[in-house]
Amino acid sequence: MPHRRGVSALPVVVLSPGFTNSRSALTALAEDLASHGYVVAGIEHTYESFATAFPDGRVTTCLAREARRKGTGFWEKLGAGRAADVSFVLGELTGARPAWPGAGLIDPSRMAMAGHSAGGAAVIAAMLANSRIRAGIDMDGATHAQIPDDGLSRPFLFLGKQSNYTPGSRGDIPGKPGPASTWERDWKLLTGWKRWLLVAGAIHASFTDLTLLADQIGIDIGAGLPGSRSLDITRAYVRAFFDQHLRSRPQALLDQPSPRNPEVTFCSPD
Repeated sequence: MPHRRGVSALPVVVLSPGFTNSRSALTALAEDLASHGYVVAGIEHTYESFATAFPDGRVTTCLAREARRKGTGFWEKLGAGRAADVSFVLGELTGARPAWPGAGLIDPSRMAMAGHSAGGAAVIAAMLANSRIRAGIDMDGATHAQIPDDGLSRPFLFLGKQSNYTPGSRGDIPGKPGPASTWERDWKLLTGWKRWLLVAGAIHASFTDLTLLADQIGIDIGAGLPGSRSLDITRAYVRAFFDQHLRSRPQALLDQPSPRNPEVTFCSPD
């Protein structure tokens, strides 16, 4: 695909929000990445967000919320569906007839994904389904996709709240296990560059805009970390990860604990 004259091709990051959430819940992260030269594609997963509006005026609701979850493979199906959504979006952006007028800015050889909660859980599923996704970040999402025995060799980052260090910890969705046990399972099969970072004082929503908005309107949602601070941490580590793995710019922030971010702990389940 030809690029606009005088403009370098840009890496792409797909963002996937949590279950029932709109892509707008990750706006602050998207803005930060975009301001640092990334093309960011936020996905509104149809029938999973509370409402998805289409250009022709149709509005779909969260039918997935009505489905029976326990013992049905619900979360596995959800991840597979999101992986298909991501592949579709990347195809629409980089195909012969791209849907976005600015698609000529995209470097199709540098594409990655990050997600929160169910969106984070779907990152591994998407990477297994689409080899074009070069790197991935799971922000506080319990995973369900089964990594093959030969492993997943592309770069991966787990970024979550401190309680995710405790095996068997529960998630914030009733009836759904927390990330700790699934991350430990997957950690052994992630054979490439990998990190597991934990943020003290964070809650499940701390990796989204929600804690920041809650602070601004005076709602206490139980976070031990101000929304502005959790946002700074999320932006810094997410951007460092993509700078290192999509732009080949080594990031000291990812090598060891930083005195500037004492809330962040490097975890090694091994």
